[in-house]
Amino acid sequence: MSDYRPPVQEMAFLLYDVLGFDHPELDRETAVVVLDEAAKLASDVLAPLNKIGDANGCTLKDGSVKTAPGFREAYKQYCEGGWNAVPFDPEFGGQGLPWALTFPLQEMWQGANMAFGLCPLLNQGAIEAISTHGAPEQKEIYLPKLIEGEWTGTMNLTESQAGSDLGLLKTKAEKQADGTYKITGQKIFITYGEH
Repeated sequence: MSDYRPPVQEMAFLLYDVLGFDHPELDRETAVVVLDEAAKLASDVLAPLNKIGDANGCTLKDGSVKTAPGFREAYKQYCEGGWNAVPFDPEFGGQGLPWALTFPLQEMWQGANMAFGLCPLLNQGAIEAISTHGAPEQKEIYLPKLIEGEWTGTMNLTESQAGSDLGLLKTKAEKQADGTYKITGQKIFITYGEH
């Protein structure tokens, strides 16, 4: 059992007293309630799975990925609690809460269980990419499913010659006559890439 306990009062102090966080619909008392509930998920659900995730990992067999014991149930609880939707546009099922509040929540979940926390974190990146650059049709198709957590996304960036320098990427997607894309290139070190 983990003894991880997120520092909720310190996070609230940083938000309101140091950073001067001010949101018309989110007073300090309400923000502390949100932080407290996120802390319960972190300490009671995610942290106890940290060692299990490290020991078991995920496995790919016959085209299907199996997560470490307890991860599926934890993800379901995470999504049912609305945590996957915190900062996103309400038009697509998000809660529309500010990123300034979202970051302390993510810190709790990453601190409790990095292996678990990377899935929602990468999903967030996919949501942001589609929200910012997607066509309206893509937003309608993908965002509700990604935000509610039915689908998850990942960011497949790293290539053997590029590392974290995205300017050196060589993978290309060429549109085909039938509307599909032919992808050439190689990606490596893809976190949650086969989920």
